[in-house]
Amino acid sequence: MIDNIDKIHIRVSGAERIRRNLNLQADDIVSWCIKTVKHADIIFRRGKNWYAYGCGVAITINANSYTVITAHKINAKVRISENLIMNV
Repeated sequence: MIDNIDKIHIRVSGAERIRRNLNLQADDIVSWCIKTVKHADIIFRRGKNWYAYGCGVAITINANSYTVITAHKINAKVRISENLIMNV
């Protein structure tokens, strides 16, 4: 994932979804996502997607196209999922 970080891109609808989910004011959501992925604590691939957890958010990126699908604030449900993944 990090080796191909320059391939990350986002569709307009995805950018709006991320702004809404995270209450972001950033104009360049792609740069924000790249920066967040670079500083992620956990990055893993499951199936067709990459998941990056860090900076209080979880970002989902398609593994084939490197399109950012969504991002969410990390909450209790996400933390439980992280624990399950780390214990596999």
